[in-house]
Amino acid sequence: MSDSDTRTALITGASRGLGLALARELARRGWILILDARGAAALEASRAELAPRTRVVAIPGSVTDPAHRAKLAAAAHEAGGLDALINNASELGPIPRPNLLDFPLDALETVYRTNVIAPLALIQALQRDLKPGARIVNVTSDAGVEPYAGWGGYGSSKAALEHLTAILAAELPNTRVYWVDPGDMRTQMQQDAFPGEDISDRPPAEDSVPGFLALLTGDYASGRYAARKLVATP
Repeated sequence: MSDSDTRTALITGASRGLGLALARELARRGWILILDARGAAALEASRAELAPRTRVVAIPGSVTDPAHRAKLAAAAHEAGGLDALINNASELGPIPRPNLLDFPLDALETVYRTNVIAPLALIQALQRDLKPGARIVNVTSDAGVEPYAGWGGYGSSKAALEHLTAILAAELPNTRVYWVDPGDMRTQMQQDAFPGEDISDRPPAEDSVPGFLALLTGDYASGRYAARKLVATP
């Protein structure tokens, strides 16, 4: 695919942080965007910001809701299919972060529904609207591979997402399937994870965007990547 092509991406969790940073860059490059987030007001603000640059469809709701996923799939079909699906929406879980022995199981179920089940469900709903050469990107974390105390809910859900995505890549040899660690970022989720702490030393989400662009526009094989170790194509 060349940068001159009109391409379409669906990004979940696109009202702030990495999702919004990526949406801004794709809008600058002329991609058509389908955006999702739970907060309707924040999502509308994102749509209004990006709309002068490209066509933007903003659909508020939770990716855990089958009816909401159906709306996203309908928007993708109406747009003529997708060149990229970026499963970025995530659930951190209870704050302060409990150890596993104290983790409320209903909250753990919510984390897994958001971070594991919903990305697969959305891929299933969209599979017939993925264009040839489309990229599937599931956003993961180093917490999915490193056993950090206090990160049992979020970390184990990302570990499950990683293995699920690896199996998906094995089952879809003709589709580019990526699971991508964006690295620590100065985002609201990071601040929520460390309440009261100064996170100004973390890089902004924009620093991770070039790596995602490299995967969306380059010739990388399916696999796990650290975004900030990649260099975007020109």
